[in-house]
Amino acid sequence: MPADTLAIILVFALLAIIGLTAFGIYNRLVRSQERTGEAWSGIDVQLRRRTSLIPNLVETVKGYAAHEKGVFEEVTKARAALQQAGGAAEAAKANDMLTGALARLFAVVENYPQLRASENFMNLQEELSDVEEKIAYARQFYNRNAAEFNAGIRSVPNVVIARVANFKRFEFFEAEEGARADVDVSFTPPPEPPSPEPPSPPVT
Repeated sequence: MPADTLAIILVFALLAIIGLTAFGIYNRLVRSQERTGEAWSGIDVQLRRRTSLIPNLVETVKGYAAHEKGVFEEVTKARAALQQAGGAAEAAKANDMLTGALARLFAVVENYPQLRASENFMNLQEELSDVEEKIAYARQFYNRNAAEFNAGIRSVPNVVIARVANFKRFEFFEAEEGARADVDVSFTPPPEPPSPEPPSPPVT
């Protein structure tokens, strides 16, 4: 076989190997991107569920503590900020604001035993607790996938394909240090008054 023909074959073989490698890297990055996007949708669903509970919660508390206007306005403002947030980092910041506002709202609730014992409030606190747990789990799942994708588009030789295909890193959804503890929405129902003791029999 002539040397020129052999050289051409080797060049085409090398190009084919490079092409297949690039194709494989691209597909892996696409799958990782899709997984991270799906993980974010899990957070988004729970955040929407959380914001949907706020109006009913505020109205329930208003029925017992209508004078606490400042707290209600703070919760409503934080809810609106979360609804309008764009991107994971902004949503995390807005979610922290809502967490702080809810903490102050629940501090007010502590002063109203009848409110804490009402069926509507108890149902709301149970739903909020469930949402908080699911957000915490979804945050870990999303951040893990985002970290893997971000590392993938920076590693060699993936970085070349990532730049050509214009892959962008994902923002993390992280709670600030002061908001890492979930809002405590569990309250102990007020104790029932003790039953009066029967009168002692007269001493004879």
